[in-house]
Amino acid sequence: MATFFKSSTVWVIDFHHDGRPRRWLKAWPDTDDASADPMARTQALLQDLYGHHATLLGVRRATEQEDADYRQGRLPRNAYCPSGREPLSEPRPPGAPQDASAGACAPEK
Repeated sequence: MATFFKSSTVWVIDFHHDGRPRRWLKAWPDTDDASADPMARTQALLQDLYGHHATLLGVRRATEQEDADYRQGRLPRNAYCPSGREPLSEPRPPGAPQDASAGACAPEK
């Protein structure tokens, strides 16, 4: 990949949300702006999203392997809800009652 086409930097963000460790990988555009400090930018983002529930632990540039995994979509998925939706065995018309065992991220039977 030609480096002059890459106009963003991938950052690894470690924080706690209600005491539980979390890690994000976030791509932000490269700028010469002084307000683009990744620590301050991340703190503001967490404050906007979670308020006092989040505590920022650290921000660092992603390694080359983390950067490649991020850009190619090879990051680990959420263990509780890897796809965000559970496929339906039988299609349902809109507005039909939903079975309590079906739906997004239902536990396996």
